[in-house]
Amino acid sequence: MLNLSHKKLDVYYISLYLLKEIYKTTTSFPKEERYVLISQLRRAAISVCSNIAEGAARISRKEKKRFYEIARSSVVEIDTQFEIATVLDYYKKGQMKEMEQYMESTFRILCKLIQNL
Repeated sequence: MLNLSHKKLDVYYISLYLLKEIYKTTTSFPKEERYVLISQLRRAAISVCSNIAEGAARISRKEKKRFYEIARSSVVEIDTQFEIATVLDYYKKGQMKEMEQYMESTFRILCKLIQNL
């Protein structure tokens, strides 16, 4: 693997932990959600990691900001999807404290990165 700029960001590694927890959590969701909610959650988690990496690789502040904003929006999407999973009784708030902390940390750090550009 290459030694690239995103690998120097704590938020990148936190987002990888978030992705791992989402994959673990969604294995307990009903099979009929495989191509709907499970897929959507996993794609959003991948989007967070990928957009952090892509943003870190950009030279211009404007482009960095755009990719970090997309990553932050994907965190909001994940949060919304877990609200939906809660309403559907697939997930209970507080069930995965660690995942929720990763989500909160990722969002908070991305906000600071965006603000400081």
